[in-house]
Amino acid sequence: MTLVPLPYRVVDRRDETHDTVTLALEPEAQALSPFAPGQFAMVYAFGAGEIPVSVSRAVGGRLTHTVRAVGAVSRALCGLRTGDRAGVRGPFGTGWDPVAARGHDLLVIGGGIGLAPLRPLIDTVLAEPRAYGRLNVLAGARTPGDLLYRDEFATWGKPFAAVTVDRPSPGWTGRVGVVTSLLGEARFTPAETIAFVCGPEVMIRATGRALVHRGVRPDRIRVSLERNMRCATGHCGHCQLGPLLLCRDGPVIGHDRAEPLITVREL
Repeated sequence: MTLVPLPYRVVDRRDETHDTVTLALEPEAQALSPFAPGQFAMVYAFGAGEIPVSVSRAVGGRLTHTVRAVGAVSRALCGLRTGDRAGVRGPFGTGWDPVAARGHDLLVIGGGIGLAPLRPLIDTVLAEPRAYGRLNVLAGARTPGDLLYRDEFATWGKPFAAVTVDRPSPGWTGRVGVVTSLLGEARFTPAETIAFVCGPEVMIRATGRALVHRGVRPDRIRVSLERNMRCATGHCGHCQLGPLLLCRDGPVIGHDRAEPLITVREL
């Protein structure tokens, strides 16, 4: 873990949606330690500040981050172009732990930009498919225009992938509804399943309860939570959720631990 930002340079940029950009960064000199799927980095936009951003792909020394422009720092990061510089420190937090999921059916469920930290997990499973049971990727978005990684769903769909949106746009012929409505189409044995869930907290609560109702054990449902992270080292206390400091004890925790905590509304 590196506490001082190291200089990285943007080597590729992709506009995912009207407000979301995927940036590929490579180190100018020293690289950070390898990131596990589900971990995050603190990404620094010079002149604006830094924010926590999950790694949406990590290959060799290259880090990929998918950023939605919702504040001053994220807007500055989304404005970066190929050749621009950013500072990166990390890795921080807990990961999805795909090793412990070997031999199980997998449900990977993402809502909105919550699909970004799940993508390295999907990469890991697809690289060694015989080590796992059936893979199901379920994704939800507000509108068709908010869907991420559209060109990758063909690959993810070889096991099973499905997409739904809250509000269809003209020409949309896919599913409409909440992401839990896709569970009836997924292929999994509840008693042998491990689920990975990331998205808005209301979606995480609803999905966790739906999975438990279908017979998935709460301790086999892993969720990723992010609340007001500032320092990433557990010292400032901004990300405290009950007894947890999410930058240190999370962001990935079991649903059995998360359920009683996320019923408290974020301030």
